[in-house]
Amino acid sequence: MDLCKRALPVRGKYKDLAEKKCYRMAGHNGACSEFHYIEDLKKNHPRVANKIIRDATKTTGAAWKSSDAGPNRIDRWVMLQSDEVLASYGLDMKALKPSVVAKLREKAATYEDCMEVAGKLTWLAYQMPNAPTCPQSKREYLEARFGKMAAGSTTCIVCKEPLNFALFEKAQRGKAEIETAHGNPRQHNEENVGFAHRECNIAQGNRTLEEFYQWAEGILNRAYRK
Repeated sequence: MDLCKRALPVRGKYKDLAEKKCYRMAGHNGACSEFHYIEDLKKNHPRVANKIIRDATKTTGAAWKSSDAGPNRIDRWVMLQSDEVLASYGLDMKALKPSVVAKLREKAATYEDCMEVAGKLTWLAYQMPNAPTCPQSKREYLEARFGKMAAGSTTCIVCKEPLNFALFEKAQRGKAEIETAHGNPRQHNEENVGFAHRECNIAQGNRTLEEFYQWAEGILNRAYRK
């Protein structure tokens, strides 16, 4: 599928580190747009739309503010830059705790990968049980990029149980019932991303899914050993 990819105006502190692009189909009518396929969700389910964009493009936020806690969300592609480049933008990586630096670097991803993730998450959200109907034009666009959509087919990538769209609205005090999850927590790209129950995502932790299943299997074998 050919995309427009026309450069869009960039604002913000790190505007010189990546350009934003139009992700509408090549030869489209109307204005260019980075996230046109999520417009209906943004209008009717803004919490879901904002979560998808935030999780796709930003590092995780610190739960506190201090000089050594690191930035409270930053563009993932910014974290691909060297310490020297980041210092020129006022972000002194050497002043942060090693664990914070490691976490920020682990969440790094190219702009292109982040945009693929945003589209993939939108595609998955529309296939959850009780999800809103995807407008036909957006459905055709998402299917052209990620494959046919099937109602009710999206499952937790960890436990494989269906994920109900209604769980998005049950987030309280920053704790979501559905979280963006990764088969390998150290890779942020389309092939590796999905949704998971919060408790499943916590249980997986920093393990890959394969490592997590092996760990869980070991527990079950020991627990039921005769």
